[in-house]
Amino acid sequence: MVGPEPRGKVRWTSCCSPTPRRCWTAGSCSRMWVSCSRRSPADTSSRIWNTSWGCCCCATCGAEPTSSSSEEDSEPGSEARSRNSRRSVEEDEGTRDLPTKKKARTEELDPKTRLPLPGCLLSMFPDDDDEALTEDSSLHGGRIRSFKHERGNWATYVYLPYPPEEEFEELLEELLSALGAHGLMLTQQEEFHLSLSQTVVLRHHWIQPFTQSLQSGLSQCGRFACSAATLKVYCNAERTRTFLGMEVSTGHAQLLDLVRVVDKTMIEFQLDTFYKEPSFHVSLAWCVGDQTEKMKELLQELQIMVDDREEGPFLLRLDCVEVRCRTGNKTFRFSLKTS
Repeated sequence: MVGPEPRGKVRWTSCCSPTPRRCWTAGSCSRMWVSCSRRSPADTSSRIWNTSWGCCCCATCGAEPTSSSSEEDSEPGSEARSRNSRRSVEEDEGTRDLPTKKKARTEELDPKTRLPLPGCLLSMFPDDDDEALTEDSSLHGGRIRSFKHERGNWATYVYLPYPPEEEFEELLEELLSALGAHGLMLTQQEEFHLSLSQTVVLRHHWIQPFTQSLQSGLSQCGRFACSAATLKVYCNAERTRTFLGMEVSTGHAQLLDLVRVVDKTMIEFQLDTFYKEPSFHVSLAWCVGDQTEKMKELLQELQIMVDDREEGPFLLRLDCVEVRCRTGNKTFRFSLKTS
């Protein structure tokens, strides 16, 4: 191995030599170079020699060569390091000159350019803020949930639908106006129905077997008609909402038969059954809080409006030909058999 020259002298090897050469400056520079950029000796950012240009200045120490020599360093591994260094430089230069098609392909593989997930998938997993909104009663007319919303739980109930007639809608408008005159502002039901079950919580993977069980039982029940004409006040178990309803007067026995079928499915899935002595009714409107006593005071006045109509007493008629099950935002329909 060739040692450093005496202090104060600079030893240079040929720039054009295929092997790496070392610049020896006593105490200040002992680095091995393969190539360099053409920069001034004072520019210390340059770290390599450019053999093709024949540039002979050391960017580290800034010294100019005073002599050249073909003598080679005998340091072990120097030739291997030279080849690796040259290969690295060539690869860097080759990357800059990639063909246009190759560059385009590289950009396509960039993770930043990946297509976004569809909105339908993102909406399947709402964040905590979305869940907080579902619990905000101000967004639901002041209504308060009977049970906390949890991901994977579906509020479920079974009922008979009632499509409102024009006469019914006119009567309901008059009833709500009369209640408003006494300071009771009620909200009309979005849809009208007669409940055959309580509202229960159903796990998602139970939906299919649950509805199949209902279908099997209800397919044996026949169609019938029931009617309602008497106003009645109802309040939920949590005392958070009060309802004005119309109680059924005919068809009670057939409704009990339907409840027994529904209760059988509820027991199968260990869910709450219907009330022991149910008061079958169609809810007309509701208000927040327990307003039972105040509304009962007005029942007689309201009942007169139902009975003393120009066309005669109003009778709500419900043709029971189809039972429905609402679970979450899905509705299942079960037709009753004809006689």
